[in-house]
Amino acid sequence: MYPAPDSYLRHFPDFVRALGGRAFACGTAHFIGDVQATALWLPPGVQPDEDALIALLHDGLSDKVQGDLSGIFEQMGSYHPHEPHWYLPWIGVDPAQQRKGFGSALLTHALRACDAEGTPAYLESSNPENIPLYQQHGFEVMGTIQVGTSPPITPMLRRPR
Repeated sequence: MYPAPDSYLRHFPDFVRALGGRAFACGTAHFIGDVQATALWLPPGVQPDEDALIALLHDGLSDKVQGDLSGIFEQMGSYHPHEPHWYLPWIGVDPAQQRKGFGSALLTHALRACDAEGTPAYLESSNPENIPLYQQHGFEVMGTIQVGTSPPITPMLRRPR
């Protein structure tokens, strides 16, 4: 989306806020330590800020990137479950803290609530290296989303246990 460093630094925080920021108001933004790792979960019935996402699509992006992102969001919508579910739009671990179990800890914490409620969990993985981690936690690959030159995005669903 934002290949130039200055554009990334200027716009990407707004993109994260639009996609997952409502987790803060819901009390479902989880972190470890001094934010070595964080996960933004949206509970059933809570959606990303679509108006903010649309505005970001038109702010500082080329027409080609706008078109690709529109196609990506359209495909994401086709995989997104229609039943009540928890949605994980963002999870991240500080690169210096990766491979220490922080991502697993964040997933385990939230998935316990999903299981207790009998509610599925859904995510889209933008990093193929993370797919085995999600599979270890019970997520199943639903397909692949790719438009233009975008990297593949893998929608994944986990049924409650």
